[in-house]
Amino acid sequence: MAVVGDLALMGTKISPNKVISKLEKRVFGVPVSSSQRFSFSHARNLEVIKKSRIAVKAVMQVGLEKIQSLNELKSLKEGSLGFDVVTERELKENGFLGLRKTKLVCTIGPACCSLDELEKLAMAGMNVARLNMCHNSREWHQDVIRKIKILNQEKGYSVSVMIDTEGNQIQVVDHGSSSSVKAEEDSIWYFTTEKFEGSRPFTIQANYEVFSEGVNPGDEIVIDGGMATFEVIERVGNDLRCKCTDPGLLLPRAKLSFWRDGKLLGTGYDLPTLSTKDWSDIVFGISEDIDFIAVSFVKDADAIKHLKDYLATKSSKAIKVLAKIESLESLRRLEEIVEASDGIMIARGDLGVEIPLEQIPSVQEDITYVCRQLNKPVIVASQLLESMVEFPTPTRAEVADVSEAVRQYADALMLSGESAIGSYGMKALSVLRTTSTRMEQSCREENRQTLLHQRKLGVSLPDQIAEQICNCAVEMADNLGVDAIFVYTRHGKMASLLSRNRPNPPIFAFTNDSGTRMALNLQWGVTPLLTDLSDDMEANVKKTVELIKGKGMIKTDDAILVVSDTIPISTAQTIFQSIQVMTIA
Repeated sequence: MAVVGDLALMGTKISPNKVISKLEKRVFGVPVSSSQRFSFSHARNLEVIKKSRIAVKAVMQVGLEKIQSLNELKSLKEGSLGFDVVTERELKENGFLGLRKTKLVCTIGPACCSLDELEKLAMAGMNVARLNMCHNSREWHQDVIRKIKILNQEKGYSVSVMIDTEGNQIQVVDHGSSSSVKAEEDSIWYFTTEKFEGSRPFTIQANYEVFSEGVNPGDEIVIDGGMATFEVIERVGNDLRCKCTDPGLLLPRAKLSFWRDGKLLGTGYDLPTLSTKDWSDIVFGISEDIDFIAVSFVKDADAIKHLKDYLATKSSKAIKVLAKIESLESLRRLEEIVEASDGIMIARGDLGVEIPLEQIPSVQEDITYVCRQLNKPVIVASQLLESMVEFPTPTRAEVADVSEAVRQYADALMLSGESAIGSYGMKALSVLRTTSTRMEQSCREENRQTLLHQRKLGVSLPDQIAEQICNCAVEMADNLGVDAIFVYTRHGKMASLLSRNRPNPPIFAFTNDSGTRMALNLQWGVTPLLTDLSDDMEANVKKTVELIKGKGMIKTDDAILVVSDTIPISTAQTIFQSIQVMTIA
């Protein structure tokens, strides 16, 4: 197998002699000779791989060649590409380098749950629809999921579905209204665990029977990280009589936290990460063929591992599990949680309750960095454009916050209340789209993506080779100034490794697995396309190029770098990994 290693294709010009001389020192087997086409290939079965009964054949190919006339391609089987209508439109209008790379997640709520509103969000760039299981009924969620699938199947969109578990937490069950109510300054409220039908004015029903344990007069109750604040006046049995000191909105299912002398009050409640309701919601999600599960209030890696084991036995689809980082406990065990999960959501609202506000920016950057090092997608969430829940224009500080998340190369940005209950959800999504596109352009001009020193992830030799191939492929793509990277992948591994390097050109990931396609919707810079893949790599390339050119989305003289990790089902399970560079005739 060819070990790519520190492939000497780092400059702006390529010298065949220098390249081959370098590879003679690094590639197992006989020296590689040059040819008129400037291409080379080499393969060797590795004894270490043979011992595991898998014959691995890695081929490293680098070539500058012309795709021949489309007449040569007529013998190929006619196929189709799973281009969603939004990407197809953007590509025709803006070209390869004009494609947005940061993915957008929208929380679906009463303000945007109709088929028409969902389609508007999809057309405006929503890549993933998030359903917060804290709110609405099971039937409501099922209806939304099925509407999204209608959009995907019948209208050509590609929107993934994520459910977000409620988690075990102390929160409001009822506060006197089916929607938000405002707590006025100096108003007196009762926090109780008493179960009653309907609602009572100035009464907040908590969901945990011993929520007031350890809480004393003079302590503060903070609602949803600061939406409103109450001072505890007295205990009345297990209930609390409180005065509103900071007026604000009380939302259904709002979270409660307790403070004493400016510090978060440790409750000591030993609540499991996943509640009984969460498990029921997970079973529901499996039945509805969702793509992601975001787990709330993760304390350590065990809950994530347990859920992934459960999904492996209950679902034929590889549902991805994301861990939400929103507590001190999760920060203390950050790396083990990131390693165990398939991705991370930085829930800044809840996190801001547990750590000083001034630490949020640096913690966000640290989490984003760790996720990229470990090759896990990361979503920056909570209050990105909070003012747009009520107003049509964001604050300049909010736009700067969004830009900073993009500058840190977060994989995705998420709208919460802005889209779920806000009056200007479409405008908020437009702000995310235009701001991220502009900052991506700025980062590309600064050439910032080369500054990250990548941690080596591969343990087995094949994994190490795949990782090195992707690292070198991105460096080649940037140095050569190619227009796009095409990767042919069954499970998305090499597509994610390419994304990790944050290349200048967009990544088009061709896969024959629908689950892989939907999972890649969360990867920075990756446009996943569903198509048939054969064991013949050259046939795959020619077919897809023909189809894209037929749609008018690729032009003569466009340069494309092609990477493959397809695993043929014949020829003794030989793995074929390659890099090619070609221009379109």
